[in-house]
Amino acid sequence: MTLGQDIGIDLGTSTILIYVKGRGIVAKEPAVVAVDKDSNRLLAVGKKAQEMLGRTPGNIVAVKPLKEGVISDYSITERMLRYFMQRIVKHSFMESLIKPKVVICVPSDVTEVEERAVIDAGMQAGARKVHLIQEPMAAALGVGLDIEQPCGTLVVDIGGGTTDIAVISLGGIVTSRSIKIAGDNFDDAIIRYIRKKYNILIGERTAEELKIKIGCVRKRDKLLAMDIRGRSLISGLPKTIQISSDEVYDAIMEPALMIVEEIRGILEATPPELIGDISARGIVLTGGGALVYGMERMIQTEVGIKTHLADAPDDCVALGTGKALESPAILQNYNSADQRDL
Repeated sequence: MTLGQDIGIDLGTSTILIYVKGRGIVAKEPAVVAVDKDSNRLLAVGKKAQEMLGRTPGNIVAVKPLKEGVISDYSITERMLRYFMQRIVKHSFMESLIKPKVVICVPSDVTEVEERAVIDAGMQAGARKVHLIQEPMAAALGVGLDIEQPCGTLVVDIGGGTTDIAVISLGGIVTSRSIKIAGDNFDDAIIRYIRKKYNILIGERTAEELKIKIGCVRKRDKLLAMDIRGRSLISGLPKTIQISSDEVYDAIMEPALMIVEEIRGILEATPPELIGDISARGIVLTGGGALVYGMERMIQTEVGIKTHLADAPDDCVALGTGKALESPAILQNYNSADQRDL
C-alpha cells in the first residue's frame, strides 16, 4: 500500500461510497450486510446483501447497520467498512506497514458519542487516522463551490436517512440543521399509502423502485404507471396492482414538504447579509434524494429562491471527501480533538 491510497467514505444510511485519492470513486454499493447468526460469519455485503433483504431463512439476517445517518449496529458497521477497505487495496490492511488516512462524513448535528462510534469503527477497520467532516461541507466541496469566499451558500443534501441543510461562508458552517426525513421516509410513505389504499403490503425494495422509476414531487406532464406485486392483507395471497406516478406523488409529498419547512427555518435563522447572497447565488441541491423527479422545481417554488441540482448529486459528498483529503487545512477545521493515531 502507498500513502496515495488514502480514502474518503460517504457512510450513508442507504448507500456507501468509497473515494480513493488519485483514483476517484471506486465503490458505490448499498449499505447492507448479510450475516449468518449461528456462526456470525459475514455472508455478503453491498448489492448481494441487498438482494437478500426480506428473503433470508431464519439463520441469516440481512441488515442496514446505519439508521437515520448514524451507526445503529457498531460491530456490523466495522465489518462492512473493513470489507470495503480490504477489497480496495486487494489485501488486508492489518498486514500493511502503512495504513490509510480516512475521511468519513457525518450529519451536521452528530453527537460526540456518535462521532466517537464512527471514529472507532474506522480505526478498527484498519485506518491509520480518521478525520470527520460534516456532510453539507463535503457536499459543497464536491460540487466545486469556493467555500472560502465571504459570501453565503445554502446547501441541501437529501440522503437516505437524513437531510442536512447548511449555510456556508468563509470556509465554515454558519448555521445548519440535520433532520431525519429523507429518501427512506419517502419509501416508508409509499408503503403506508399502498397499504391504506389497497390493503396490500409491499417491501422496502419495491417501494424504492417505485420512488426511483415513477416517483415525483411535482406532477409529471405525462402520467406514468408501474405494476407491482405485494401481499393482500385481506386474503394473505400475492396480488399484482398498478400504481401511477400521481399516486406516488400523493404518498411522498408530506415528507417532501417537511424538508421544505426545515429549509425555511434555516433561512429564518440566517444573518440578513447572507440571505442576500443566497438569493443571488441560489440553493444547491445534492444527495440521492434530490434525484426524485421535480425536487429542484418544488423547492424553488415553495421557498422562492432559485434552486440548482448538482451534477451527479448522489456522488457529491464522496467527491467532497476527496477534496478534503487533498487539503489538510480543511481537515484541521473539523474534529481535531477526535483525530487519533493508532
